[in-house]
Amino acid sequence: MKKVASKVGFVSLGCPKALVDSEQIITQLRAEGYEIAPDYNGADLVVVNTCGFVDDAIDESLDAIGEAMDQNGKVIVTGCLGAKGKIVEESFPNVLAVTGPHARQEVMEAVHEHLPPAHDPYTSLIPETGIKLTPRHYAYLKISEGCNHRCRFCIIPSLRGDLVSRPVGEVLTEAENLKKAGVKELLVISQDTSAYGIDTKYKLDFWNGKPAKTRFYDLTKHLNSLGIWVRLHYVYPYPHVDEVISLMQDGNVLPYLDVPLQHASPQILKAMRRPASSENNLKRIEKWRSVMPDLTIRSTFITGFPGETDKDFEILLEFLKEAQLDRVGCFAYSAVEGAKANELPNPVSEAVKQERLQAFMELQAEISTEKLKQRIGKQEQVLIDEVTDFGFIARSKSDAPGIDGVVVVETKGQFSVGDFVDVDIINSSEHDLYAEVSAEN
Repeated sequence: MKKVASKVGFVSLGCPKALVDSEQIITQLRAEGYEIAPDYNGADLVVVNTCGFVDDAIDESLDAIGEAMDQNGKVIVTGCLGAKGKIVEESFPNVLAVTGPHARQEVMEAVHEHLPPAHDPYTSLIPETGIKLTPRHYAYLKISEGCNHRCRFCIIPSLRGDLVSRPVGEVLTEAENLKKAGVKELLVISQDTSAYGIDTKYKLDFWNGKPAKTRFYDLTKHLNSLGIWVRLHYVYPYPHVDEVISLMQDGNVLPYLDVPLQHASPQILKAMRRPASSENNLKRIEKWRSVMPDLTIRSTFITGFPGETDKDFEILLEFLKEAQLDRVGCFAYSAVEGAKANELPNPVSEAVKQERLQAFMELQAEISTEKLKQRIGKQEQVLIDEVTDFGFIARSKSDAPGIDGVVVVETKGQFSVGDFVDVDIINSSEHDLYAEVSAEN
């Protein structure tokens, strides 16, 4: 008599790094014969992968755990919230187990204890790429775990530890398998992408029988050879990033950098313990654009960091005007539990934080609107994310999924998700572009 497979429900919250952790756990569950339940009622137990970085994320994670407990009752908690002391156990004393982030083995041990597998694993039934939670045409490629920086507003090192780079051969093999599976775009992620390999002293590894160094430039060069889009996220503006810009001229490594700058005032950057100055950042951006004029730069900033004065904020706004960044996110400072910044004097009131946040985003909206207007009349290649009744929604080389704008195209032509299409830009708004299919298609 055939055994019925045990079913595990799964809730994944947080950043792309956490999403990759979820993919790895789900891949292992499927390899061991577990099925993934589509709802709480059909699950024998539920795994909740949490985020614990800011207060809103903690609240969302606690709500998700509460819902899983109410709807199912058998819950294993993993992720960053699990590493924040006893908050989960105190809120939900009846959870089956709690682990920190990047803890596939610990999660599987808890699953085995409370829900033994119905049969021996058949790992050959799992695709080489593992189970992915993203659409088929793009995937996140996590190259390292943890971070060596000790920024005062951040608790990532206490949650995920110091930098641990994956062997370059392992990363490139995963990337190659993803391409074979139909992935058209790789989104390279980590806590500090440009620090890749520093912890290994750029150890020599092998990929397809050829030597390769565990180093940011070498990794990017080999990814470039795969012939699919490669998008670089979380790139600190170190001097050695300059050499990677030249790889963008080939067209596969996209002219796009996600660079977390956080502020521009020297006083605030020092208080944050950030590794670069605003003056150096401006020079570096200017140099990058001299090599790659079409480079899209995305960044994130914080308003209302403890000690931020009106002058500091004006410096930030002036930097924004001068840098002319393409894509920008901004957050009012949140006193994350465990962050060293909470010990700093002169906290900024919530009203002032929000006032500065609004002023910042209004200025960036003006910059974004003008920069997008400059693309009207140009032909661009886009990657289709969604087919609609009126045509399709796509992304250009300047747009990462979920955080940047989109390209909206009206057409009666037949296209599919994952298709590359050349389009002519005919209009723009604050964040998005509007286009029609080019005659050459």
